[in-house]
Amino acid sequence: MSFLRSFPLPRSAEGLRQQQPDTEAVLNRKGLGTGTLYIAENHLSWLDGSGLGFSLEYPTISLHAHLYVLVNAKFREESKGLVADEEEEDSDDDIEPIAEFRFVPSDKSSLEAMFTAMCECQALHPDPEDEDSDDYDGDEYDVEAHEQEDYEDGMEFEDADVDH
Repeated sequence: MSFLRSFPLPRSAEGLRQQQPDTEAVLNRKGLGTGTLYIAENHLSWLDGSGLGFSLEYPTISLHAHLYVLVNAKFREESKGLVADEEEEDSDDDIEPIAEFRFVPSDKSSLEAMFTAMCECQALHPDPEDEDSDDYDGDEYDVEAHEQEDYEDGMEFEDADVDH
């Protein structure tokens, strides 16, 4: 499968949340050029000025932080462009292939909006293997409240020991 390819632009009807022109794409520390980043509900896509680019599905994205993205796939160069290795036979079956993407907008003030849009879209695609993802209801995790609950549970346990 050719990695850089032509594809239709995401539209608002497809859940387009953010469109960021003049964004540099970097794959494994190699610049791919400047183009437009499209953050949609089902895909994170980037297209350069010639109409070639790539589209990543959120389930393949294992981590993102201010437009630094780890993808559960390995990409390599070929004479016609970059290629995604979907089924590469390795002797290490436990090691998942990882690719590192960075998106660097020329307008640095847009980073927060881009990150927020990506968080919202990725939240629509929870990891089925992540046991904790079912527990997340959109609220911030309150560390102090959970520590207080743990403390109170411990106190109840100590009180039960004293009674015996």
